[in-house]
Amino acid sequence: MESILFRYRSRQLNADDIPFIRSVITRNYTKGRTYISQVLCKAWAWVQPNGKLKEYAARDLLLRLEENGLIELPPRIKRNNNLKPKSFDQTPFFIKLPLGGSVDDYPKPAIRVAGAQDSYLWDYLVHHYHYLGFPKLVGAHLKHLVSIDAQVVACLGWASAAWKVKDRDTFIGWDEATRRNNLYLVANNVRFLIVPWVQVKYLASRVLSLSLRRLCNDWQQLYGHPIYLAETFVDNARFKGTCYQAANWHYVGQTRGSAKRGNAYSYHGHTKAIYLYPLHCHFRRLLCDDQG
Repeated sequence: MESILFRYRSRQLNADDIPFIRSVITRNYTKGRTYISQVLCKAWAWVQPNGKLKEYAARDLLLRLEENGLIELPPRIKRNNNLKPKSFDQTPFFIKLPLGGSVDDYPKPAIRVAGAQDSYLWDYLVHHYHYLGFPKLVGAHLKHLVSIDAQVVACLGWASAAWKVKDRDTFIGWDEATRRNNLYLVANNVRFLIVPWVQVKYLASRVLSLSLRRLCNDWQQLYGHPIYLAETFVDNARFKGTCYQAANWHYVGQTRGSAKRGNAYSYHGHTKAIYLYPLHCHFRRLLCDDQG
């Protein structure tokens, strides 16, 4: 067995991979980092389930390798806009009327995917009113906006699942190889916001249920494959997870109090409750099958 020099997500690089990457960089030095990442994706057949190249992952891998002194990348052709903090100073139009009472006092909430026209509204509300602020959404993700009588009352964000969660993996029945193959079939509820001027009883659990009902189909439309399980992590120091419990999510354990930083994990001691919601009655069989 060849020794592993570097690990990134599901890709393991050995002694032969580094010279190959260096040769790709040398041959395409003047064409820029994006082109180099595309060449690597094609050479490795590194694609998403919908067939698109994993360009972001390849570019991130190249940066990690450079940070570790294993390669040297060409200068950026364009300014790296990812380093510039996003600004949400421009206020979009939205209705901001206080709402109270119970969810049954209002028409059924309407939910939609935030497309190009209203994605900024989702970003603005989450940035200003969620305690964690605007998330860095990379890879597969979608945003749900929820309205009552044309007034936005909630925002939900779904993104790629966490890479490694022991209690989740045990609940599913995953070994490491199966997790690597099928992780893309799980989505993470990375943000959930009820805007603060809306104080409607039972709205949170109702909104969660509505979002979950359409999550699989919405994901299929965007990325060409279904989702069989939803996950979320609830900050024990701030919340009790009541709305997830009311929406029939399963509590399966606690995180270990560590976070991924680059290519390694660092312990911070701040645990979170793990909640899961199956989106298919045979989710375990589907998640443990060989999807390849």
